[in-house]
Amino acid sequence: MSKSKAPSQRQLRVGELIRHELADIFTRGDTHDAVIDRVGVTVLEVQASPDLKIATVYVRPLLDADADRLLQALQKNRRRIRGILSPRLTLKFMPDLRFKLDTALDYAGHIDDILRDPKVARDLAKAPDGDASEG
Repeated sequence: MSKSKAPSQRQLRVGELIRHELADIFTRGDTHDAVIDRVGVTVLEVQASPDLKIATVYVRPLLDADADRLLQALQKNRRRIRGILSPRLTLKFMPDLRFKLDTALDYAGHIDDILRDPKVARDLAKAPDGDASEG
């Protein structure tokens, strides 16, 4: 069996249900944590493990400067958040929540910065000898 197996429909459905409810919890300020409420949380994705015992929640702060503080506050309050989340879902077992910062936007921004570099733009504008007559 391949280790990079695609998630099942059940994993995707559970992840999306959790993502939706967590977004609502954070929007309403139901955690009653000053850091989480002040910084704000965007829940980008939730990946459920194959056995649905662990849900990895990928988040970004609305204020980028406070990413580490937000992650610490989420980790500190993860049992409380799980307790708020549990009655909102009709799952047999509530997965353990693990919070991670989503870095995809940072990576995309880094790639954009590289592509805007004048040296790179100049190199991209040069067409290889064989490509000039194609089209």
